[in-house]
Amino acid sequence: MTGPSTAAGAMADRVEAAVLARITPDPEFLERVARVRQELLDRVADAARTRASPLIRAVIAGSAARGTFLPDRLDIDLFLLFPADLGRDRLREEGLALGRAVLSEPETRYAEHPYLRGRYEGFHVDAVPGYAVPDPSRPLSPVDRTPYHQAYLEARETPELVAQVRLAKQFLRALGVYGSEARTEGFSGYLTELLVLRAGSFRGLLSVARTWRLPVKLAEPGHEPPRLPADVALVLADPVDPNRNVASALSRRNLALFVLAAGAYLEGPAESFFEVRSRAPISRAAAAARVHERGTHVTVVTLPRPDLVDDTLYPQVRKAERVLVEEIGRSDFSVVGSASATDTGSVLVAVEVAHARRPLVRAQDGPPAGLDRVGHFLEKWTEPGAPVLQGPYVRPDGKLAVETRRGEVDLESAVRSMLPRLSLGKDLTPPDPGAIVVRPLSDAAETPALAAALEELLEKRLPWLRRA
Repeated sequence: MTGPSTAAGAMADRVEAAVLARITPDPEFLERVARVRQELLDRVADAARTRASPLIRAVIAGSAARGTFLPDRLDIDLFLLFPADLGRDRLREEGLALGRAVLSEPETRYAEHPYLRGRYEGFHVDAVPGYAVPDPSRPLSPVDRTPYHQAYLEARETPELVAQVRLAKQFLRALGVYGSEARTEGFSGYLTELLVLRAGSFRGLLSVARTWRLPVKLAEPGHEPPRLPADVALVLADPVDPNRNVASALSRRNLALFVLAAGAYLEGPAESFFEVRSRAPISRAAAAARVHERGTHVTVVTLPRPDLVDDTLYPQVRKAERVLVEEIGRSDFSVVGSASATDTGSVLVAVEVAHARRPLVRAQDGPPAGLDRVGHFLEKWTEPGAPVLQGPYVRPDGKLAVETRRGEVDLESAVRSMLPRLSLGKDLTPPDPGAIVVRPLSDAAETPALAAALEELLEKRLPWLRRA
């Protein structure tokens, strides 16, 4: 595929200049952020002296430290680093105590370990305890590499490159693939900055990415991180820890969307590629009308939401969706699509099928004539009361068969019947099976989760092609 034309390049220059004018923080804001960073470090140092804390040092890292943030998406990450021999309980106690000493409205949150979210001078600040490790390839907690990430990028990013990183982040944000949390499965800020640094510019990254074929391996042969999962999308070794894949959170779907968008933008640059479009939630009635037009049927399975952090919950939600879809497909329903979503009280899976009912008759295969188990098959299906509609008989291929009567023919009844034998996720299956509600779309309760799932199910369209 050839590169963009000269005219397209000139248009991209104009588009990117206009976008940068919108997303570049003004000097006063940058000065305010710099002042807040220093004040936080000074206040943590004072608090550590006051309580004789074993804190080794505090570090502001991430986009707030490097200036690569988008003005309306700025959270400040404050890392509190302690000696490597400090016990986990003491690490948590000291880290949260120092966070409470400097932040207002503190709230304990949990990711891979506890941290504190609060506010300072109008900014959200995450105070995250970790260890000051001498070797980032041997971390003791999930955040111990972060100061090394900060040092690596800070030494290499120029003001020009910072602007290119902002463009890349806004582009990914508009696609809905920016963020490495389990809910999004997208590009982390660190991954984005490494990719732009590697390519030299935002447009350089797109020029390379448009040629990628999944899975993409950017690591040198023989130097890939070990133990990569089979469904990996992108492999890029962490420059401070070669055993870690920086892109481990990125899904194949989201990488494929980025690859497609890269080529589309280079061929026809437009500001629409950088615009985050909010859409009105689709109502149950509007969705039902659309489903009627499509001649399909949607069933909605609702479970109580367990008390889990998002990074633990969302992999289980996706597993529940996948397990349901696979079993519905094996049960002689033709699956058209599916979607899952959560809200404060529920987990929801919506499945669209071609027909609401399956045939009453089910063909049951038997063994070839002459095998020992023929007798068992015949005995089973000739017993009085066996739900046989036709047979047993011999098929043209020489095998026995029988046609049986199904107990459930509508999708909702079939799903209720299959639920007890399905493993939806270790924390998703409620103790009371009656807490799982299975209803057709027309009877489903209107909830935020339903609206989100219906949008995903029924409004599929490339982001840059959507109407504002």
